[in-house]
Amino acid sequence: MQASNTNSMIVWRLLDGKPGHENQSLGLVKALKRKQHCIAIDIAICGGVEPMLSLATSTWSPGTGHPAPDLIVGAGHGTHWHLLAARRAYGGRAVVLMQPSLPVAWFDLCLIPQHDQYRGHGDFIETRGVLNPLQADGIHQQDRALIMLGGPSRHCDWDTPGMLMQITQLLAHNPDIHYTLTTSRRTPDHMLVALNGLVMPNLSVVPFHQTAPGWVAEQLALASTAWVSEDSVSMVYEALTARVSVGLLNLPLKQESRVSRGVAGLIRHGQVTRFDVHQQYKRVLHPVPGFIEADRCASHILHHWMAPRVTLQPQIVLQAS
Repeated sequence: MQASNTNSMIVWRLLDGKPGHENQSLGLVKALKRKQHCIAIDIAICGGVEPMLSLATSTWSPGTGHPAPDLIVGAGHGTHWHLLAARRAYGGRAVVLMQPSLPVAWFDLCLIPQHDQYRGHGDFIETRGVLNPLQADGIHQQDRALIMLGGPSRHCDWDTPGMLMQITQLLAHNPDIHYTLTTSRRTPDHMLVALNGLVMPNLSVVPFHQTAPGWVAEQLALASTAWVSEDSVSMVYEALTARVSVGLLNLPLKQESRVSRGVAGLIRHGQVTRFDVHQQYKRVLHPVPGFIEADRCASHILHHWMAPRVTLQPQIVLQAS
């Protein structure tokens, strides 16, 4: 272990190899960097019993050779034991970006999505959705929009005819807006075939395999509106963070879930709106200012842990509706 530079905050970011989880921790690290000089070190971890053995012996081999951390962050169940083992071996504060499978009180801070409705013990911040690395800057041209499609999921059935109908009607309703449509790894092949068969002058289709890292963020910075298929909840929160107007393309729900409750809350508070054939969505679509949860969490961490030491009481930080 190396001595850390006292002028910089050292952040270890534990990576489980899952893009969604790594995107969440990247959002927090980027927000911290915008507010304070810090050195972020990415450390790949693996599963198994190794982290539990490391915790018992106060050792953690993945940290060898790195500066001692001020903060250790991770998202995904596979990071939980590693967070605890790394903290015991090297010090620092352990922050998990989800409701953990272990007791919340075992961690220094948990960033838990509001839709999980956690009401237990420990220090936690309720977040509106999961964190992401998007920012609200961009030119947001009024004549540009982005459509983001997912696919079959645990929460929604996929309806290709219904999705095609919504897309064609959306484009027909708004002939002066150019729509760029992209897919995801979950989008069925037959959906892409059907999209490529659409001949509409205000549509460009860019499948996910033709996009580079950062492409979605670039498109959100250019667009004024994003339409997201209902299954792609993480993309809904990314679009809200980018401060574009957000519409939902409807899909049949398999059953009510914490994810569907989160979406229902966004609709209830007027932060997103559903597509409808009568074009009522046009009256509701608007960007939501200040929807930057990563910055809010980073500010909390810096205020409580990186400022001069004061006695703090455990607390819940709630986002006002």
